[in-house]
Amino acid sequence: MRIPLPKQPKAHRSLSARLLLLTIFFVMLAELFIYTPSIARYRKTFLEERIVRARLTALAVETMPEQAADKGLSQILLRSSENYAIIVKHPDRRLLIAPEGMPPKVDATFDIRKNSFMGWIRDAFIALAQTENRVLRIIGDAPKIPGAEVEVILDEAPMRKSMLDYSKRILDLSIAISLFTATLVYLSLQWMMVRPLRRITENMERFRQAPEDETRILEPTRRSDEIGITQRELAVMQEELRLALKQKDRLAMLGAAVAKVNHDLRNSLATAILVGDRLATSPDPEVQRLMPRMFKAMDRAVALCAQTLDYASSAGPTLDLAPFELADVIDLAGEAIIPPDGGSTDNFEWINGVARDVQIMADSAQLLRVFENLGRNAMQAGATRVRVDAWAEAGLVTVELADNGPGFDEKALEHLFQPFAGSARDGGSGLGLVIAREIVQSHGGTIDLARTGPDGSRFRLRLRQP
Repeated sequence: MRIPLPKQPKAHRSLSARLLLLTIFFVMLAELFIYTPSIARYRKTFLEERIVRARLTALAVETMPEQAADKGLSQILLRSSENYAIIVKHPDRRLLIAPEGMPPKVDATFDIRKNSFMGWIRDAFIALAQTENRVLRIIGDAPKIPGAEVEVILDEAPMRKSMLDYSKRILDLSIAISLFTATLVYLSLQWMMVRPLRRITENMERFRQAPEDETRILEPTRRSDEIGITQRELAVMQEELRLALKQKDRLAMLGAAVAKVNHDLRNSLATAILVGDRLATSPDPEVQRLMPRMFKAMDRAVALCAQTLDYASSAGPTLDLAPFELADVIDLAGEAIIPPDGGSTDNFEWINGVARDVQIMADSAQLLRVFENLGRNAMQAGATRVRVDAWAEAGLVTVELADNGPGFDEKALEHLFQPFAGSARDGGSGLGLVIAREIVQSHGGTIDLARTGPDGSRFRLRLRQP
């Protein structure tokens, strides 16, 4: 069943839109981190300016003639400084500038000489959160007068209004910066990432519709970054997949042809065997000498056809897992192994060294095929003795099958588990090891060649315990 092609995402759910929103969010987040100390600094500067203004008012009052002070100029200066009262404490005297009536009750006192960084931030946000006016008492050092301090009593509302105006300006500027930055980032990412990724996606969709069409393979660019590497690797993968599909089609046609050839060849060999049976009764010594070779050649041809057809038509073994004693399967495998010509097994020794308490979780019939193939391969390669040992450890059963054959040559080792290429003898199909590996892997186990040489080979299998 062909899976339908995926639909392109809508504009608001596309990668470009998400990048735009993320950029705006991160810029606004950065502006928030900038705004926090900025508003605290703004409040501190506001209060310091009020201290300076109060000191200038007090200095004007101190230098006025007495008659001017009596006429109420000090009250006018106090109102122009937007303070309820001003107190200047010198080391030797004290100056108070207050209204004619009593000043309002103080709600909070702040000494700007002793606050910390986090304290300024805390006080700034507390001020912004106020819904009603508070009367504040602010204490600070008198500018350019050592040892003197200034106290002022003022309303918080004007400062809060000024802080809100400053926050609005910061917000407007942040929105403008975020939109401008997001637009630039959006356009850059659109050009550098989104468009190439969209091109790759569209190519993958086109290639999926007809993977055998070589004109649909992506043409990579010369980019040296990750996008360029992705394009080149995708192009290589598409080419390899196209070739693999092409080879698969050829193998499918070849398999059908092999099945037909196998059928016709078996019929021809059956006729040849009948003729051979008639020739076997000939008294000619030369005929009697060549007849066994002919029968062996025909047996090998029939076996090769059967194995090839079985391998080509197999979709993988169907397993019936159950616990059983491994030694029983090893005994059955030794009994099933016969020489290629069907002769006697007197010169071949099958040694079962597996203890009776070693159990395994597997399909006994399929596992029997594994040991039959391994043992028959060893016999056909020239081995006269095969020993099988097994032991359990860490939830696994390790099985070793060792023979005294001539071992594998370099060519056979290069293609050990490849069909039609890994045989160690002339005329072999190489399917015995391939089928054995498929069965072991279907059980979740492993099989490998542990050792080979002139004194023999050793295969090692690892399978699950019950």
